[in-house]
Amino acid sequence: MEKQYRLRKNGQFRYVYKKGKGSGCREISLGYVKGSRLLAGFAVSKKIGNAVTRNKVKRRLREAFRLELPGLKKGMYVVTAREPSAQADYHRLAGALKYLLKKQGLYQEEKK
Repeated sequence: MEKQYRLRKNGQFRYVYKKGKGSGCREISLGYVKGSRLLAGFAVSKKIGNAVTRNKVKRRLREAFRLELPGLKKGMYVVTAREPSAQADYHRLAGALKYLLKKQGLYQEEKK
């Protein structure tokens, strides 16, 4: 995922946690706030595992999110990994992400 789409500041993450709508499933949770441009952040705590495991989970989540970018509404997204995400493969994480995006209605409406 390109750097122009990333949330970086702690304040941005806190804003999404405080003001945003959220939902979750077994592997991940997703927070969203409407915005003027599309930004995404990924949070993986030390409960997930060592640095290698955390980075692997983040890479998988970033790639799954990157593939969904063209169809998403503008706003700020925060994807938070939960403990079972350490054992999940890429396809399971990507499926969980798609499920949460659809559940919250964050895909753009198709124009006919």
